[in-house]
Amino acid sequence: MQKLIAWIGAIIVSSIGWWVGSQIGLMTAVILSGIGTGVGFYYGMKLAKRWL
Repeated sequence: MQKLIAWIGAIIVSSIGWWVGSQIGLMTAVILSGIGTGVGFYYGMKLAKRWL
């Protein structure tokens, strides 16, 4: 269950990163999406550990 919550967080933050980056350019969107994936997964795991 923890990994599921972490991946949902990663998808959401990654999508936000892609949207923000796409306003600037394709390469920026790819970079921000990758960073967002890591950040979303990290904080998703922290959130899951608190809840569970």
